[in-house]
Amino acid sequence: MKRTALLLPVVVVIAALGISSLFVVDERENVLVLQFGQVKQVRTEPGLGFKIPVIQEVVRYDARILGLQSQPLEITPLDDRRLVVDAFMRWRIVNVTDFREAVGIEGVMAAQGRLERILNASIREVLGSVPSTAVLSEDRTALMNRIRDLARRQAATLGVEVIDVRLTRTDLPDQNLEATYARMRAEREREAADEIARGNEAAQRVRALADRTVVELVSSARRESEIIRGEADAQRNAIYADAYGLDPEFFAFSRSLTSYERAMRSQNTSMVMRPDSEFFTYLRTDGSAAIRDLLPEVPDEQARPDEDAQPEMPDEPLIQ
Repeated sequence: MKRTALLLPVVVVIAALGISSLFVVDERENVLVLQFGQVKQVRTEPGLGFKIPVIQEVVRYDARILGLQSQPLEITPLDDRRLVVDAFMRWRIVNVTDFREAVGIEGVMAAQGRLERILNASIREVLGSVPSTAVLSEDRTALMNRIRDLARRQAATLGVEVIDVRLTRTDLPDQNLEATYARMRAEREREAADEIARGNEAAQRVRALADRTVVELVSSARRESEIIRGEADAQRNAIYADAYGLDPEFFAFSRSLTSYERAMRSQNTSMVMRPDSEFFTYLRTDGSAAIRDLLPEVPDEQARPDEDAQPEMPDEPLIQ
């Protein structure tokens, strides 16, 4: 019993040392076996590994492709137009020993910081050699490949491989962006003003043509109306002249009656004139005598009715 009690702790210690000397390498990682900080083993293949317990330690690094998102970076292209650029890098560890020597015990976190500085320097160098129009264009594949190649050469000393670099955003700074928007608005307003001015000019031409057409039509109509009115006046004057020539005295009498009718309407008309004025010629004399003078003379034979003849009565009275 005493011997068994003494052997049990020894067996436990030996088992613990045996278990601690074993380690498993996953297919998604690379493993370094370090002894007092020195690399003793490099395991990149998955499987079971052995190390000296207590003296050696196992350090694991991710063997998959890793990503790095850079912070917004302000650059100045060739035309001195400032831009804000974001980039995304994909990288992986290809030499675990060099990686350990380059970054030390901080591992991936230290590598991310150094890779970001390498990426920013590459972006500044490449984009600073081209105008802003090339950076802001849709096809930036050539620029991204140049940045990737430059960052890959600089990152090789870290034991890592830069697989790809992509520009995720290329934009103007906030202060420049507002100025650019204002310039764009001014340009659009200028174009709108030009269009409005051209529209107004076309409208003025149409209105002027319409006004000229109206004036021409009205003038032509007036000219034709004046011609017709002149012809009518000529015919009227001719009729008046013929009437004057047939019986001037009867025409004067008719005109006087018309004047009396118009002047003596019941509209409170007042007239101030001399009693012996020519206007009252037919009012001063005996009307029947004046009318008799106007009528043509009839022979006595025709004027004296036949005593034996019976006068014909009209069908209707002359005066109702």
